[in-house]
Amino acid sequence: MMPLTEEEQAMLAGTQGPAVQKAMQMIVALAEIYGAQGLVPIVSAQVAGVSYKNLGDAGLEFLEEWAAQGARVRVPTFMNPAGMDLERWQEMGIAPKFARQQQRIIQALMTMGVALTCTCTPYLVGYAPHQGDHLAWSESSAVSFANSVLGARSNREGGPSALAAAITGRTAAYGLHVSENRRATHVIEVHCPLCSEADYGALGYLVGKSVGDGVPYFRFLAQPPVSSQTRGELRLEHLMALGAAMAASGAVALYHIEGVTPEASYALSPAGELPVVSITDITEGYIALDSPLDEIDFVSLGCPHSTLADIEKAAALLEGKRVKATLWITTSRAIREVAEQRGLVARIEATGGKVFSDTCLVVAPVEERGFRAMATNSAKAAFYSPMHSKLQCRFGSLEQCIQAALSGRWTGEGRNLKT
Repeated sequence: MMPLTEEEQAMLAGTQGPAVQKAMQMIVALAEIYGAQGLVPIVSAQVAGVSYKNLGDAGLEFLEEWAAQGARVRVPTFMNPAGMDLERWQEMGIAPKFARQQQRIIQALMTMGVALTCTCTPYLVGYAPHQGDHLAWSESSAVSFANSVLGARSNREGGPSALAAAITGRTAAYGLHVSENRRATHVIEVHCPLCSEADYGALGYLVGKSVGDGVPYFRFLAQPPVSSQTRGELRLEHLMALGAAMAASGAVALYHIEGVTPEASYALSPAGELPVVSITDITEGYIALDSPLDEIDFVSLGCPHSTLADIEKAAALLEGKRVKATLWITTSRAIREVAEQRGLVARIEATGGKVFSDTCLVVAPVEERGFRAMATNSAKAAFYSPMHSKLQCRFGSLEQCIQAALSGRWTGEGRNLKT
């Protein structure tokens, strides 16, 4: 059996109560399954499996039972998106029964000390880790961003294992917690220019399909997208889109960009040549994520959750107009509050669009609304929506999606607009 500290042995023996014992049993079991040499303290945890759509009654009962046993988190812990806007769920068309069960899930998690963030972008709302911090995060795009852009260390945890890590303050030291496993496995040479967040999503889709759970190292040879000196809010959206798409089409939880991301300088192994994937055109990514639709009845932006820059851009494009298709922009509570203060939410909702928080397309029960044809600028949403939400999908830039919301049709105009 792997070595445990005295405190870890006490937790496993049940001296800190049955809730902590259950959590430590889960952590130790995972460590043994994956051959970890031990456990490592974490600085934060992100719990997925918050939506009632995903958890169901069995998951709800599991959380309530754990909370009733006295389970409490001992590190900062926060929630992934729920299945609805917790305050405006009726505007979303959510059924009362779903809303009641969702609120019970939230209450159980809050009883355990989990913060009511309900976002897949915790790094934008006060929970950004430092380079080298060990985490137990769950949501795939958040894990990718934390590992790649911030240089923290997390495997993609399941919801129960992330909560167990939060309760014990430990996770198993395997996978991306280990330095050697963070080296690149593939070199990706990108020979075509990229402009919009959708371009980066299309690229991410292709790379994820190609490398699976590998660690890609990007060289942007036609048009470097960012630099460590110039990376700003807009470039942030590109990195978010790239990571989210690779995590969806493959299982990429860490990537490097030459000269940009914090671990890129030592990501290439000194021994041997790595396989090279050459990308000369991203059209195949667009084709794979696109359906042949003309009419659009639903437009979804915000997967990962929209940044303030996204919302500002949408408000400017919608100004003085009226939407014909249902438009949802999803974001975190914190970002929505700032957008409200700046008048952006009022401007968007004056056009008939909605800015919701706490949720996103992937985990909300949108299939119950009867939507059939969606437009999105998210490669992740386009990848999952046919399976999770029974929606056909048009995939393109934010500008294209806003145009579709205004006209109710997909014109194909606006691809690769400079953003």
